[in-house]
Amino acid sequence: MLILPKKSALKFYSTDKNFLGIEHPELFDYKTSKAVIQLLPYEHTSSYLSGSDKGPKAILKASHYVEFYDEELDQETYLNIGIASQKELDFEGKVDKDAVALIEKNTKYHLDHGKFVISFGAEHTVTYGIFKAFHKKKKGVSILQIDAHSDLRKAYQGNPYSHASVMARIHELGVQIAQVGIRAQCIEEAELIKNSPNILTFYGHQLQAGKNYIDRILEHLTDEVYITIDADGFDPSIVPAVGTAEPGGLQWYETLELLKAVATKKKVVGFDIVECAPIKGQIRSEYLLAQLAYKLLGYCSLNPVTFANS
Repeated sequence: MLILPKKSALKFYSTDKNFLGIEHPELFDYKTSKAVIQLLPYEHTSSYLSGSDKGPKAILKASHYVEFYDEELDQETYLNIGIASQKELDFEGKVDKDAVALIEKNTKYHLDHGKFVISFGAEHTVTYGIFKAFHKKKKGVSILQIDAHSDLRKAYQGNPYSHASVMARIHELGVQIAQVGIRAQCIEEAELIKNSPNILTFYGHQLQAGKNYIDRILEHLTDEVYITIDADGFDPSIVPAVGTAEPGGLQWYETLELLKAVATKKKVVGFDIVECAPIKGQIRSEYLLAQLAYKLLGYCSLNPVTFANS
């Protein structure tokens, strides 16, 4: 029997505010759900436009308008999984190392209880805390990064916990990293990519040239894969609500092709979506990202090993 701590940050949304607005309690209750969504509104090092701390809740709210039925998969994915939605984690008084530690602890709790963890985060730094929990529990897990930026700087503005350094911290863990859509980086990052056998990078211009990259990514990744999706990995024509919008990003269907291949041929252990900074009066970015989360969860459900231990 799952027993929740009497005093903890583990507070969950009910019918009117959970992911998708699920009405049946057994399909959003933490005890019975296989998947859990954690909201991580941590923003401390944004270097251009701010506002990503509003992103997690905006994506959750937008999900209420996503259809349950997936016409591609011919299923209502949530019926076979159940999705609990954790209320926003409180970062008051916590930045950098302390914030990362809090995220790691929260993620570890869900993993220890056999949950498939989905995270909606603010700045990309949150992925370090999330992935540390996965790395300690699942040795050999690799990471697929969809992003406009490499995020491989040793430090940015003197801070090793900057969003611009999150993948550098993950690289230090010695894991396999596959990056897709990169189109903005410094020379330090470019040199690291050239010299590290653990990093495979496909730049935005390579995707636009029509090169087949999915097979090479599958070869590079290990059997278990964590996926991190920075909203600016998409082209700003379809996801404009980001802190640093870089031209030449991924489009919807090419992204789905990649994610479906990874989810069906590897065991995806969890994923996050970060760096959405909502624009007042617009909803297309958060709505697309809510759809993306549900679509990726559907792809994961096609692989019989994904929820085998949930």
